[in-house]
Amino acid sequence: MTQPNGGPKLKKEWETYRRLLRFARPYTLRIIGGVLFGVLFGGSTTGALLALRETLSGVFNPEEFPLAGVIAVAALLPLFGLARGLGDYFSTYLLEWVGNRVVLDIRLKLFKHLQDLSISFYGTNRTGDLISRTTNDTQMVQQSVSGVLSDLAKQPFTLLGMIGTLIYLDWKLALISLVLFPVCILPVATFGRKVRRSAREGQEKMADLVDILEENAVGARIVKAFGMEGHEIARFLDRCRAVFSRAMRVTRARASVEPIIVLISMVGFALILLYARWRHMTFAEFFTFGAALVAMYEPVKKLSKIHLSVQQSSAAADRIFELLDHPIQVKERVGARPLTETVARVTFDSVSFAYDERPVLRDIAFEARRGACVAFVGGSGSGKTTLVSLLPRFYDVTNGRVLINGTDIRDFTIESLRKQIGLVTQETILFNDTVANNIAYGTPGADRAAIEDAARRANAHEFIAAMPDGYDAMIGERGGRLSGGQRQRLAIARALLRDAPILILDEATSALDTESERLVQSALDTLMTGRTVFAIAHRLSTIQHADLILVLDQGRIVERGTHRELLAAGGAYKRLYDLQFRDGAAS
Repeated sequence: MTQPNGGPKLKKEWETYRRLLRFARPYTLRIIGGVLFGVLFGGSTTGALLALRETLSGVFNPEEFPLAGVIAVAALLPLFGLARGLGDYFSTYLLEWVGNRVVLDIRLKLFKHLQDLSISFYGTNRTGDLISRTTNDTQMVQQSVSGVLSDLAKQPFTLLGMIGTLIYLDWKLALISLVLFPVCILPVATFGRKVRRSAREGQEKMADLVDILEENAVGARIVKAFGMEGHEIARFLDRCRAVFSRAMRVTRARASVEPIIVLISMVGFALILLYARWRHMTFAEFFTFGAALVAMYEPVKKLSKIHLSVQQSSAAADRIFELLDHPIQVKERVGARPLTETVARVTFDSVSFAYDERPVLRDIAFEARRGACVAFVGGSGSGKTTLVSLLPRFYDVTNGRVLINGTDIRDFTIESLRKQIGLVTQETILFNDTVANNIAYGTPGADRAAIEDAARRANAHEFIAAMPDGYDAMIGERGGRLSGGQRQRLAIARALLRDAPILILDEATSALDTESERLVQSALDTLMTGRTVFAIAHRLSTIQHADLILVLDQGRIVERGTHRELLAAGGAYKRLYDLQFRDGAAS
């Protein structure tokens, strides 16, 4: 049933592996060096075996060989051993270097590609899966690339040398012996597909495992607060068992090969014993022939397992290439130029946006002059965050245009566009680094004086100075050693230091207590001065002085005006305001 598909499947597997090996092309000289040392390894093994035959003949037949000749031939054995050792060492080292360097290059290319993918990609792909593909899958590739290259560099030459030795000693017996070796390929072909399928499933289950770890690290407080430790342990155990099951399938398939090869080899060796008795071979001839057969075992075993290694690494490589082949949706236009002029106005010209053909924004049109503040309000899912995300090109518009000074932002380079934009969000993103480095993130080369000045203006200097190491204090993963208000003020200091003319505020105070909100709002007032501001507001009290307020509903602008104008209109904004005022959320 599967035979018709065997050819195309096998072709695809080797195409994947060949694509993987393209990463090794820059290191061709090292590969050539590894192969040359592999030739030395195989040649010296053959030479040592032939020298051993002559030595044995001289030892057990002294009347035929003078002592000086025996000593001369025996002296070659250590030289062949030295050559074999050098060949083994340098061949292994050079090709292992290539394998590890290939992994470095693949990981770097993966990480660079992840930086180029749009925000929508991260919304539809699990973090654990991305981590697994970048770490576990690439590690499996390294093991296979290094192992396969090393075996291909050494074992064929050893095998050819041993075959030549067998033919030289007794070509008839050599032909009889060699007939059995193609049979060794059969179990490899049988188990190869199982290895590939189980290896891919195992990598996918490992991604599930990493995903659970990532979720638990982020949500540790919720897990403990709701007493769900037992549930999470059971979930983790279930994934561990799935990984274990797939790993053992691969182990069973790989472990089945060697016993079969050993059995076939023993059958061949038994036949050789009978032949030696019938032909009255001398001890030296039989020993050398047997030693050549034994020496053939290692290269035959390793070369026969290359197919299994290719299957296993191809399963991991498939997952890597799936990620590398994911299209980049937000691309730099050909001929894009740097944005260097002063930002005088930002215009949304009949902008619409759809995500997976699902409309999110419809016909959005407004303009913000330099120094103006435009605020966006509306219910959850109304499209506010998506709207402001179009400006730094986290997404690209589906229809219409976003313009700066009358020029489509897609005509500017992405890097220069984003340098003109500062961002402060409700979910503050900080890194496990020092306070100073977090403030300077995005402003490379900023000196300590500028960092401290930004912190003072963000009302952050006082709490920073109170920390044991001050600006050199490590803040923990995601800023876990700081309060919500402290994290937010560091984010504002970061935006102040960047000193971008456009500022995006995405509900920057909605999750704070009253005291923290007062300090953060004061810092925001400093930050907003002289900048074109786009603010998403949860608390309407924070946007009463905005130059323009846009009320969104289901991706459309349903109202626009100032705070006073919208209250007087008595529409959706007035209802939101009254609701917050009644609940004590507005002043």
